Amino acid sequence: MKAIGISSSFHPYPNFDKKKGYPGIRAQAPAEYSNTITEFLEPLIKLNFGVPEELALRKSMCAFSLTTMHANDLSPLQRTPHFDASSPHHMAVLLYLCDERHGGTGFYRHKATGLQQITEATREHYLDVYYEEINAVRPPTRYFDDSNEHFSFLGMIPAKFNRLVIYRGSLLHTACINPALSINDNPRSGRLTVNTFYDF
Repeated sequence: MKAIGISSSFHPYPNFDKKKGYPGIRAQAPAEYSNTITEFLEPLIKLNFGVPEELALRKSMCAFSLTTMHANDLSPLQRTPHFDASSPHHMAVLLYLCDERHGGTGFYRHKATGLQQITEATREHYLDVYYEEINAVRPPTRYFDDSNEHFSFLGMIPAKFNRLVIYRGSLLHTACINPALSINDNPRSGRLTVNTFYDF
């Protein structure tokens, strides 16, 4: 897969210039990989994450990703933990095509609300508190990877070549990166991953 990523054509993520969403570039992953990994993972996700068997799978994206935005260019929202969706069965699947020098994926608890997972029932309250905090004091210009006055660091799944990570998109999380190494648009040496998202 890494060889395919190296030969792929990468483009900025939508709204990259507006400093929203993923702070990097992406390239379409092969349909063969996308279809094979989906066929393999669907029953495992349903079994291990308690997804009702009758719910149909919907796949929204499968793409190579490289982190390329320098910390000084990140918007305030990109400098804190985030969640992908508040729906109960939204799943993120991350394949690392880089090694442990590129950090990993960190998970957090929001101190003021006590939340580490954002549901449809808690979403509005969480966002009200979160925006009040972020508007009162802008977060430091760095990629978030630790505890601060608003978030407690719960742990990290380290990057490892060919490691596949699956987690609920409703969990508060960040990409923990090595700024000296991972801000890189070269798929040979950058923080190359394959990101796939499912909902049920």
